[in-house]
Parts: sequence; C-alpha cells; structure tokens
Amino acid sequence: MGAEPFTAIVLEEKDGTVTSKITTLDDGALPDGDVTVQVAYSTLNFKDGLILKGLGRLVRNYPHIPGIDFCGTVLASASPDYQPGDQVICTGWRVGEARWGGYATRTRVEAGWLVPLPKGLTLEQSMAIGTAGFTAMLAVMALEEHGLAPVNEGEVLVTGAAGGVGSIATAILGHLGYRVAASTGRTETHAYLKDLGAASIIGRAELEQAPKGPMASERWSGIIDNVGGAALGNILAALAYWGSCAAVGNAGGIKFTATVLPFLLRGINLLGIDSNTCPKARRLVAWDRLSRDLPLDKLDKMTSKVPLAEAPGMAGAILKGQVRGRTVIDVNG
Repeated sequence: MGAEPFTAIVLEEKDGTVTSKITTLDDGALPDGDVTVQVAYSTLNFKDGLILKGLGRLVRNYPHIPGIDFCGTVLASASPDYQPGDQVICTGWRVGEARWGGYATRTRVEAGWLVPLPKGLTLEQSMAIGTAGFTAMLAVMALEEHGLAPVNEGEVLVTGAAGGVGSIATAILGHLGYRVAASTGRTETHAYLKDLGAASIIGRAELEQAPKGPMASERWSGIIDNVGGAALGNILAALAYWGSCAAVGNAGGIKFTATVLPFLLRGINLLGIDSNTCPKARRLVAWDRLSRDLPLDKLDKMTSKVPLAEAPGMAGAILKGQVRGRTVIDVNG
C-alpha cells in the first residue's frame, strides 16, 4: 500500500511569506482518512492560485500540500464503498485548504468525500472538469430547477466566460440548446467562446455600466455570474420575469449594490452555489450530467496540461484572469 515515498508540492510559511517546493514524503506523513489514493491528476483553480500565493487566509497550518481537486486510483480502503483499483474523484470538502490536497502523487481522505469516476469520462477528463466544471453544472441545475428552459425568451448570460467555470458553463448551455451571451473583457477569447457555443459576446465594460434606474429592460432569461462586484447589481436589474441568477464567483469583488425592486416586481431569484459542501447525492447527479451534457470535444479544446512543477508559476496568471479555460496538473509529470 504505497510503501514507497511519494512526491508533493509542499508550502511553507515564514514571516507572512509562503514558499513552495517539490518534496518527497513517506506514507506516515499522510493525513488521517479511510481511503488512500494514488493520484493521477489535479487541476488549477482560482482558489488554488490564492493558496499557492498565501492569500485569503485559506490555509492556517503549514507545512501544507495544496490542490483542491484530485482524481486517481484507490490503493487501500477501510470503507466498504471503495476497493483497491476503483477510480475516484475528489472536489471540495476543504481538501487543499484545511486538509492536504491533490498536488501530490498520493493522498488520503474520507470515503464520503469521494465519488466514483462516471462512465464515459477518463481520469484526465474528470480533472479537466474539476471544481470549475462541477460548479458550472450545479449552476445549470439550479437555474433549471427555477424554471430555466431553452424555449424561454432571452439569452442566458455567462460572466467571466473565458475562465474555467464560464468556459464549461458556455459549452454545457450551448449543447443543451440555450442561447448563450458570453461576457469577457478579453477580446482575444471571442473566437474561442463562439467555438464553445456562445451565440453572442458581451464586453465586460457594458455590464459595468449601471442602468439609468432600479430596473432595466428584460434581457436575460438566466445568468451564471462568476464575477460578483458592481456588475452583479446591474445584471440583476435586467433579468426577465421569474428569471434566476446563479452566483458562483467573486473575481470582481464581494460587494454589490442593488435594490429589491427586481425581486418584488419581476420575481427574480439570486441563487448561491456552494460546490464545496454539496451533498453527495447531488454530487452524483451533477457528475452524471457532466458525463452526458458536456461535449467532450469542446472540453478537450479548452484544456491544457502541465506537470506538477509548473503549478506554482501559474498561480499569478489565474488570479489575474490570464488563464483561459481549464488546466490539468499531471502530478506524475
């Protein structure tokens, strides 16, 4: 059971500065848990960028192994739910934050945090999806449960569309027959978003312009918002009657200004999406839908793969919004 040492990115903190290095560790260093996994791949998410840079006080105890997602093969299990050889995925549950994460060739977690690899997906594809794609699917599910359907008038707005969540949300919605308005501040990604399934492109600056009053003309049949900040209040004012906005990110800030009028006069909904503590039953539904509703050819086009050693160097780029689509971390590369 993994008697040989394993390799990991280990973060150390001294005088408020966080540094990283590739380190070899023994099994005895692994955290408690009932399932030991030989990790194949992890991912690079916005939260990973924060953790690698020592920002946001997400990690309180060092030394620490980051990586909020991982997939791999079960080496040993004290749980009846998994057997050696099973292929599994882990996202959320504060793995990579409060507990050691997936930027390692081996890890150990609680069985309840894992889900089986869905049929139709490879391990590498599961991490091309990762937390970002899982979050996007949860957002689509929430919107549909609140009345969103392809026959509804108006476009579905996806903000921060060129990022990880936005790219996968655009691909899923386009595949399901929705008319997607993809918002981005990066003109070089317009063709990329069109190829993913966007029907139109909305400049970020347009959404940052406040409406003249508390209400704007009905424009969006639904919204997946990755940005937050001032633009969120603006786009809520343009939601159609009974429309909903799934809030999934805060790249533009945690504060926004709005009035209650769109909620009272149009019956709109603001839906918070928390992929971190999502119950397992809903996780299984979301992963099953991802295996069916996300076009894998489009997933492949939005994904790049880098070896473990390159992950720390990409942290600054993802925090600045300079990483397009999804990045898979090959922990054995």
